[in-house]
Amino acid sequence: MSRASRARRIAAAAAYGSGGAVGATGAAFALLKVQARWARRKVGDPRGEPFAVDGRYGAGEGGALRMVVLGDSGGAGLGADEPAHTPAVIVAEGVAAVLGRPVELTNLSVVGAQTADLHAQVDRAVELSPHLAFVIVGANDVTHTVPPRVSVQHLDQVVRHLVEAGAQVIVGTCPDLGTVRPVPNPLRLVARTWSRTLAAAQAIAAVEAGGRAVSLGDILGPEFDAAPGEYFSEDRFHPSSVGYRRLGEVLLPSACAALGIGPEPDPVPDRHRGEHVAPIAVAAAEAAGRGGTEIVATSIGGRDRGTEGRWAVLRHRIPVRRPVRPPDQAAASPDPELADQQPTDHPHPEE
Repeated sequence: MSRASRARRIAAAAAYGSGGAVGATGAAFALLKVQARWARRKVGDPRGEPFAVDGRYGAGEGGALRMVVLGDSGGAGLGADEPAHTPAVIVAEGVAAVLGRPVELTNLSVVGAQTADLHAQVDRAVELSPHLAFVIVGANDVTHTVPPRVSVQHLDQVVRHLVEAGAQVIVGTCPDLGTVRPVPNPLRLVARTWSRTLAAAQAIAAVEAGGRAVSLGDILGPEFDAAPGEYFSEDRFHPSSVGYRRLGEVLLPSACAALGIGPEPDPVPDRHRGEHVAPIAVAAAEAAGRGGTEIVATSIGGRDRGTEGRWAVLRHRIPVRRPVRPPDQAAASPDPELADQQPTDHPHPEE
């Protein structure tokens, strides 16, 4: 069964409350459950606590854009050497630079959180009326062998809650846990398959619920695998400052696109870069294997669904390393407090 088929089954099971641990065989599930306990002992407890990063970033005129981050230790930035190296701060400062206005950041992420734990975080988030919300979660669901359909069902509810609150929502999907060195084989192979399948299913759920999905699979992939001493922190499980810098750079372009600010790509997907429109399950499966790939809903000929489900556009956004403030007229936001212009990232492919 292809990853797209597994992801589609997981998303369907989450939506309709059927199925079990879809996406892994019973033997793989049992093996992962046993060896995951061993791996957690091998990795040990995380050292230290994540930095407190709540506050205002950037400067400029006008009201501050309210940004929240929900999730686990990845969202919290555990393992970074200083607050400025956490992904939340990297994105907040980048958005502020492009927008030309300050960003009020609230990071609600909790170390060790699973997707089911995000409901308490989202309740606090909606009280802040955020303009932009990031969700980074999934790794602990894999290491604690949570059935993928259960994880995805919770994620769907969280994203819908945030969207209903008026936020532009971006989900950073589950990283590739097959690169974590303390995890032995065959567990590493099982973890890689499980985490990438979960990532694809998360992408489907996020887009169906009204958000965007950005693949982090290969962020904990070739770059991390080639230089683990540089990209991983001392516990060999959580990213280092260098790793988080890379993650933040991948998330920033999608944040700008969601808000309708900064340079936008051509509205027609660039086929030379592998961008295209496809049924959402196919696009999500492809994105799970290529970090930095964004999935967002689109339409063809005025129709948002085909025979295989919702249409989605797959984009390989170029990471923004040095955000440059665009002309004032380029700044826009879906919130009337910030600007009147609405996001325009709704590409229509050539028919």
